Amino acid sequence: MTESDIRPASISFQGKGVRLAGDRWEPSAARRGTVLFLHGGGQTRHSWGRAAERVARSGWAAVTLDARGHGDSEWASDEGYSLDAFVDDLYAVIEALDDVPVLVGASLGGLTSLAAAGERPGCAAGVVLVDVTPRISAAGRERIVAFMAGAPNGFGSLEEVADAIHAYNPHRRRPRSLDGLRKNVRQRADGRWYWHWDPRFLDFGDEPSRDIGEDRLADAARAVRVPTMLVRGSESDIVTDESVEDLRRLVPGARFEEVSAGHMVAGDDNDVFSAQLVDFLENDVAGRA
Repeated sequence: MTESDIRPASISFQGKGVRLAGDRWEPSAARRGTVLFLHGGGQTRHSWGRAAERVARSGWAAVTLDARGHGDSEWASDEGYSLDAFVDDLYAVIEALDDVPVLVGASLGGLTSLAAAGERPGCAAGVVLVDVTPRISAAGRERIVAFMAGAPNGFGSLEEVADAIHAYNPHRRRPRSLDGLRKNVRQRADGRWYWHWDPRFLDFGDEPSRDIGEDRLADAARAVRVPTMLVRGSESDIVTDESVEDLRRLVPGARFEEVSAGHMVAGDDNDVFSAQLVDFLENDVAGRA
């Protein structure tokens, strides 16, 4: 297999009462480990595509996962969308993998990764938090919730979807082609486009979930004993300077990186983020082994 042959294969996992959809990239050379990517609330696994391919080209298997109620994964029923439900799904996926993975999580995915790694030592080989910490800005969180709840009746066209995204992220360049947006929305029989996630997600928990609890996450962070990195977007309204210092107190030795981006770091400045991630894998995770 050559580098040009690296392509994702569709996979699925059994979570806690739901089937979870994912993609897997296998490296062209001997596998050095596995990196599991968890997206934020309201996103899908496709937000990690370029980063996952870059990781695979560096010798690591990369797995991207749609969270319950998102993308192509099943919607929740009785288990709902609490942090416990997301963490239990993650534990089930980890148990199905060939080796202990490095967890890379954005926003809600980062909080899920942090809770899992801190509350079950040995389930992660490393943790990367993408623009999220145990204590985040309440104003930034409210802006995300407002964006997610802002189109209950969907959109009349992909152009309207692009307009909504641009209004939330005005610094991000509008895409030349709207085809990529099809991975984040679904078209119903009425012809309108809706976000590719269960609207009930906001009933159980916003971004991040209301029931998570900063104290629980802080306790989990204190218990993390694996290489950890926080990547913040320089224009983020979620992770403040105080948030960064708080994480550094909770996880002494945690690596901190900043990229020129907003809250959606992987999409806003993917190349820089991917380079930092590969360096973390090479020097902090593999170098420690």
